[in-house]
Amino acid sequence: MDGEISTDEVRELLESDADVRIVDIRDERSFDHSHIPDSENVPFRELSSRVEEFEDAERIVTVCPHGKASVQAANLIGSYEGTADATVESMEGGLEEYGLKYGLVSESSASDEATAGTESPF
Repeated sequence: MDGEISTDEVRELLESDADVRIVDIRDERSFDHSHIPDSENVPFRELSSRVEEFEDAERIVTVCPHGKASVQAANLIGSYEGTADATVESMEGGLEEYGLKYGLVSESSASDEATAGTESPF
C-alpha cells in the first residue's frame, strides 16, 4: 500500500478524469444504497479471489464507511504481484466524510448526485 489519500484528493482525481479505479469494499446492498460516482463494488469478502481484476490498473483507491477496513483492502491489493507497479491507496475518512462533503449516488438515482452536507449517508 502506498498510503492514504484524502477525500478532497479523490474528488480532484475524479473531476480530472484521472486513470483511477475507486474500489468500494462494502457489500452490494450498501453499495446500491450510496456510493461515489464511477466507483466499482468489490466486497471485501470477495477481494482475495478477485484481486487479479486490478492487474492493469495504474492507480487504485479503496473506500469503506470510515476509512479503516479500506486500509486492509489496500494492503491486500498492494501485496498482489500483479499490482506491483500500481499506486494503491486507502481513502482517509471513508465514505461518510466524502458523502458529507460531496454527496453520493444511489442505484435508484444513479444519474443524480445526492445532496452534500445534509447528513451521514449511513
